[in-house]
Amino acid sequence: MTSSHSSLVISNVRLADGQTVAVSIADGRIAALGPDLAAQPGAVMEDGGGALLLPGFVEGHTHLDKTNWGRPWYRNEVGATLLDRINNERRWRKESGHDAGAQSLALARAFVQAGTTRLRTHVDVDTDAGLRYLEGVLQTRQTMRDMLDIQIVAFPQSGVLGRPGTDELLERALADGADVLGALDPALIDGDPVASLNLTFALAERYRKPIDIHLHEPGEVGAFSLKLLLDRVEALGMQGQVVVSHGFCLGALPERERDVLLERIARLNVALLTSAPPSRPVPPLKICRERGITIFGGNDGIRDTWSPYGSPDMLERAMLIGLRYDMRRDDELAIAFDCVSTAAARGCGFHDYGLHAGARADLVLVDAETIAQAVVARPRRKLVVANGRIVARNGELVAAA
Repeated sequence: MTSSHSSLVISNVRLADGQTVAVSIADGRIAALGPDLAAQPGAVMEDGGGALLLPGFVEGHTHLDKTNWGRPWYRNEVGATLLDRINNERRWRKESGHDAGAQSLALARAFVQAGTTRLRTHVDVDTDAGLRYLEGVLQTRQTMRDMLDIQIVAFPQSGVLGRPGTDELLERALADGADVLGALDPALIDGDPVASLNLTFALAERYRKPIDIHLHEPGEVGAFSLKLLLDRVEALGMQGQVVVSHGFCLGALPERERDVLLERIARLNVALLTSAPPSRPVPPLKICRERGITIFGGNDGIRDTWSPYGSPDMLERAMLIGLRYDMRRDDELAIAFDCVSTAAARGCGFHDYGLHAGARADLVLVDAETIAQAVVARPRRKLVVANGRIVARNGELVAAA
């Protein structure tokens, strides 16, 4: 993301603790934050009107290349299994001429309007599409670079073993600009978890890339794959470089077995991602946090052939996390918000994040008394600042992308 060199002062905004402050921004960074800031000569002045000041939101797991955002309604008649959905999507993309560049751009713009300034997207890489979807999302990343920091995960949606040539495509994707290596269900999709994980970790080591693996596998099967993954994290010294997305098995194992895995996950600094699905087991969020595990949130797919659900509004995702985990207290809803802000930035490796001097100036103003109210009410975004520049006002983009 390039830097904005104009100065901006936003006055009369409130922190989560109720303190009224002003924020001084210069060269795309927060220069100062406090109650008595002097106006800087030549700075653009903005009155926050007593709004609640939040850091820019972070989408920790989505699929920009898959979305139908802004297109006519997709009639979903797909079967219930993972393979049903994979094959249906592949067929539909061919028939419809799906344009991952145009669709990812439409959704990326909607994310910014709603206050997201950093985002991790998984992008399909397979022997049918080659790198076509990656090329489209790379174009979107370039177009949005001044207002949205996009990390790209090269994601083998059909696995890495069943389609010869997928590993070579993943190598090309990593060389062409993908930031992270993805993976998928090494036992249930690839059928050989040892070979699948060996290939994934070898590629990650060769290209010095972190890993983000979709692990939908349930119960004991998922636990087996997870143990193999943790073995490789430890053996290769990849602590702090691996995210396990979904991790449904962690919500369905006996407590003793689960706790052994959580101890290793914490010790190896492996992060967890949950979309908080209502119909699947989920990792125990509060227990994970108590153990020192970074667990954060994301939408997964948004309005695609897999599901009609999802929204670029990360306050809505925080609310859904709160509902899934039965969060009712204000301090619990603050945890739900942390899952789409600070914890997500940490889990994805986004640096210079937060509301403090020196952080990148990614800010959101909302008319809410508290973070809890913002999560539940999801008010319109009064102002969105990305990289020190006002990019959206009252839910509409005001900066060119």
